[in-house]
Amino acid sequence: MKLSPMMQQAQAFKEAHPDCIIMFRLGDFYEMFNDDAVKASAILGLTLTGRDCGLEKRAPMCGVPYHAVDNYISKLIAAGEKVAICEQMNTPETAGKNKMLERDIVRIITPGTVIENDILEDNKSNFIASILFDGTNTGLSWIDVSTGEYNVVQFDGNGSLDRAIGFLSYVDPSEVKTSTATKQEIAFNKLEKQFTACTIDELSDSYFTFNAASKLLRAHFAVASLDIFDCGGKNAAIRAAGGLLQYLFDTQKNSLKHLQTLKYCHLSGYMVLDSNTKRNLELTESARDGKKKGSLFAVLNKCRTAMGARMLRNWIERPLRDPAKINLRLSAVERLVDDAPFSDEIAGLLAPIVDVERLLSKIAYKKIMPRDCLAISAFLGQIPKFKKLISGCKSKLLTTLASELDELKPLHTLLISAIESEECPATTKDGGYIRRGYSKELDEYRDAKKSATQWLARLETSEREKTGIRTLKTGYNRVFGYYIEVSNSFIDQVPETYIRKQTLTTGERYITPELKELEEKIVNAEAFALKIETEIYNEIVSVLTNCLLSLQENARRIAGIDALYSLSKVARDNRYVKPRIDEKVKSIKITAGRHPVVETLLKSNEYVTNDTNLGDDSCRTMVITGPNMAGKSTYMRQVALITLMAHMGSFVPANSAEISLTDRIFTRIGASDDLSLGQSTFMVEMIETATILKNATEKSLIVLDEIGRGTSTFDGLSIAWSVMEYVSNVLKSKTLFATHYHELTELEGLLESVHNYRVLVHERDDDIVFLYKIARGGANKSFGIEVSRLAGVPKEVTARAKDILRKLESSNLSQDTNSIMLDVIGGGKHEQMSLFESDETEKAKRILNAVRDIDVNAYSPMQALILLQDLVESAKK
Repeated sequence: MKLSPMMQQAQAFKEAHPDCIIMFRLGDFYEMFNDDAVKASAILGLTLTGRDCGLEKRAPMCGVPYHAVDNYISKLIAAGEKVAICEQMNTPETAGKNKMLERDIVRIITPGTVIENDILEDNKSNFIASILFDGTNTGLSWIDVSTGEYNVVQFDGNGSLDRAIGFLSYVDPSEVKTSTATKQEIAFNKLEKQFTACTIDELSDSYFTFNAASKLLRAHFAVASLDIFDCGGKNAAIRAAGGLLQYLFDTQKNSLKHLQTLKYCHLSGYMVLDSNTKRNLELTESARDGKKKGSLFAVLNKCRTAMGARMLRNWIERPLRDPAKINLRLSAVERLVDDAPFSDEIAGLLAPIVDVERLLSKIAYKKIMPRDCLAISAFLGQIPKFKKLISGCKSKLLTTLASELDELKPLHTLLISAIESEECPATTKDGGYIRRGYSKELDEYRDAKKSATQWLARLETSEREKTGIRTLKTGYNRVFGYYIEVSNSFIDQVPETYIRKQTLTTGERYITPELKELEEKIVNAEAFALKIETEIYNEIVSVLTNCLLSLQENARRIAGIDALYSLSKVARDNRYVKPRIDEKVKSIKITAGRHPVVETLLKSNEYVTNDTNLGDDSCRTMVITGPNMAGKSTYMRQVALITLMAHMGSFVPANSAEISLTDRIFTRIGASDDLSLGQSTFMVEMIETATILKNATEKSLIVLDEIGRGTSTFDGLSIAWSVMEYVSNVLKSKTLFATHYHELTELEGLLESVHNYRVLVHERDDDIVFLYKIARGGANKSFGIEVSRLAGVPKEVTARAKDILRKLESSNLSQDTNSIMLDVIGGGKHEQMSLFESDETEKAKRILNAVRDIDVNAYSPMQALILLQDLVESAKK
């Protein structure tokens, strides 16, 4: 059997886009058919129906209302699907009677091309990226279609592909495109493992030819040379940027005019943070559950606008390395911290501003609605207030941002005068959004209906008087239009000029030539009014399109002001201080430093502060020992976060801080398998360690936690020792190295600038109390058994563990392991057997060790008195 014409149309679109779910517009619904319907109904929880399409069986079918489609699209995208929107290109009136409506794919929506606010995360950019390897160099490009941000960079020489893919972890794209040849190279080098948050899809190599890419970019930006974007000679970067732009043209089906400029990313200006560092330091999300709460971003984000929050997140993920730029931000934050009323005024101006940055894509896509225009108008109305408020400010960065704001007075005047502000409709479908008084012609057509209503009332009165029919009345319905209605009892009095139109049970309805003329006038007036209103609105959208670049720059400057306000608000509320950071500072010196996230989870003044002096000639590496849960990892993360915050231009949680310029921060913290790649905990640990050793420099900060713990004791100790030697002798990086291998404390004095530190712990009988204080010297035990008891391990297990530990510590493990194990097994008996009886000597040894561990300078008089009392009680027992 032959398919119906409509299904032939739908099937043709499906054949052209087999990898997409086709949303086919039918009136007020988007319908999906056949396999698309089956798949979508399962994802969206829709009831699957059917439709006669000229086949023996009804075609599976499901649909969603057009006005609520964004919610359904977001679920399909989250499920990994691509969605092709097939729209009606004309109306039944323009198509003609019994004619098939024209339809076409107007847009393909993928994870990286979403622009709808209901789908996107407010505080995070949504990038689509491309990567192109030309055999030597690698180009990267990434675009946020929702805001118009367009970036490109090139990595040169050996290892460029590996470094470029590593950089993608910073970009954090939702979607990645590449050429067939590049994807094969990525697979050959086994680099797919780095694409954890998204998949990489290949496009035809024809997308990435240099000539086509260069020509497309020059045409789009209307420039004669790409040198204006610092892309001269960077062929791989140009190919990546041009290929990505061509892909967007193919899928978005519009001019993408909001992509106003191409920005080359000069990596030397920023601190590069790999995915491990971002995760381990919990910069934008908690490592535990992937949510913002518990992250540095959650603490620092007090922004009043969504675009300010995105800017702040960008600053966190891309700290600066230029001391001049860093100190410009610090001075701006300082100005806002010192003048709370001034800061509060800025907050008040920011409060009513909506996400203008993401409205720009709606202009380019011609999806901008009248209420969006009102939001842009309100935004422009705030700009003179910002300029006036900040003009006399003593911060160069703030005054520059304010002075560069463009008031766009003609556009603002147009929007105020043209768009109806009271009861503005949500869509343009039914008109009513152009303000009265803006167009005389429009007002006349609008008045035609109102005047006609009055005229109709006068006609009814005059016809009653003329005919003597007291029940005569005028009316209107959508089917028959305007009419005069006469009840049956007065039918014989109806004038001959009345033309019968409809018979009712209670009477008759008539039309007159005069009433017919009025009807045509009213109907045409509504149509003409809507047509004129649409033309006016299209002109407004055209003006908005011409102002895209200025609007985009205004939005980014306001976002910058908002991000600075946020940093000042957090600094003032949390008692942060301005760090010193410049070329003259060679070490990291922090007095009474605090972890910015952990301190927010504690009550006021509960957090135990710690000092740091890392990087000068006397101490370049800190070997930190102490038990689990005592605060080693928190302390190391604290130092890394304070260093990062200083580089992003933020005040820091400390009493004072001097931070040397740092090119990268590396972290190796925690242990976990990567089952998807068949990698053990130890393999993951070694891969991360290798990455650090290959890329760190003497200007880097390295945080290493428990290197070598994933393998046997002697293997692990050997690896940890060797890594320490390499870091100290070759890299000369500033390093925080936490370990349970107490043997590594022997490196102090053997390796240059290695100092031992420990976390202070107070022993009280069989209990331990964590003091969370870092002090000079190495710990001589790990307190693992004590910590296991605190974790709830049964008492009989921890007691037995202590007996075994004493036996092991007094034995030669390399020669006597079998005899020890035989003693433990106890001849095959089920009950555990004591290895030896405890005596006074063991008690005395514990007390003596505790005394040896005491750092007198680390205790206050009261703490010392308590400690002495505990030692006396232990001796008496």
